[in-house]
Amino acid sequence: MPNWSPLKWALTILPLIGIAAVIYMLFSAAGSRPAGALDSYATGTMADFVTIEDAPSQSLNTLTRLDGQTLTLADKRGKVLLVNYWATWCAPCVVEMPQLNALQARYGSDDFEVVTISMDRRMDEAAEFFEANGLDALTLYHGLDLGAVQRLGARGLPITILYDRRGVEIGRMPGEADWASEEAFALIEAAIERY
Repeated sequence: MPNWSPLKWALTILPLIGIAAVIYMLFSAAGSRPAGALDSYATGTMADFVTIEDAPSQSLNTLTRLDGQTLTLADKRGKVLLVNYWATWCAPCVVEMPQLNALQARYGSDDFEVVTISMDRRMDEAAEFFEANGLDALTLYHGLDLGAVQRLGARGLPITILYDRRGVEIGRMPGEADWASEEAFALIEAAIERY
């Protein structure tokens, strides 16, 4: 073994360590989520927000508005959508509704919309709830298809899914969340900006 000085060893070994680190970082990045993922916003009241690698397709079920107009979520492409499946008989859902109303009032625009889909048996049950609670920023949608919720991989209500402008799922919040929190505002602002 040659008699090298510590400096010569360092000058030989450090570049090799640097090359190995660069190769590791390149291969690590190849398997990770695309840049702009919102995982870093899953903190505080949004800690349960999760992104899913192979998310199910956006539901194409027909929704009905209170005025009788029918549409699908695909009709809303071009906006970031926060889609909340709920029902008046679901206590955590009822807690979320005023918060979702405030979120829509704050951010609702050509770029973003909160879409609340009632799973109640009859639309008038949800309409009465909207009126009694002053939910005036939200549009009431009815879509009685609990199978659609199951196909989304949800275990129950509420389930809230964030979609990008192309209808691709960004992430989801299983269960109740505080949609009027600073963490929720930061998540929505990042989604509007990035997607």
